[in-house]
Amino acid sequence: MNKKVSEIVLDSITKPVTELGYEIVDVIYEKKPTGMNLTVTIDCKAGITLDDCEKVHHLIDPILDEIDPTNGASYILNVSSPGLDRPIKTDSDLARNIDEVVECNVFVKVEKLKTLVGRLVSFNAESITLDCSGKEINILRSNISKLTKFIEI
Repeated sequence: MNKKVSEIVLDSITKPVTELGYEIVDVIYEKKPTGMNLTVTIDCKAGITLDDCEKVHHLIDPILDEIDPTNGASYILNVSSPGLDRPIKTDSDLARNIDEVVECNVFVKVEKLKTLVGRLVSFNAESITLDCSGKEINILRSNISKLTKFIEI
């Protein structure tokens, strides 16, 4: 089986990055106007600073040079923080957001809505439960197109 670049990178850097005290939120390999970009998004409970991004960059750069996930093709390595409006994707993201108000966009309408806003009550491997104005609504994770922390403007 031929693994995607992002999967190869994730498999190779997860342990050292975790040992340094960070969580990998996402790894994306994509074409941008500047060329191919490999973006590693990290997080931790205390939040991410520019120094944290630099530490992780210096840690993973030699690992990536050694494993050569792009088979010699050039790319730009970016290490970034997730930002306030980042998608909630992993179980650890969900756990960190229990009791927080989230916005959930779905592929197939739930309660006649494509976007639901509510307090994240619980989750498991198959679904999440939101409290929407006192009514608990169960949403299949496979039906979620985007889940983010709700930010009032």
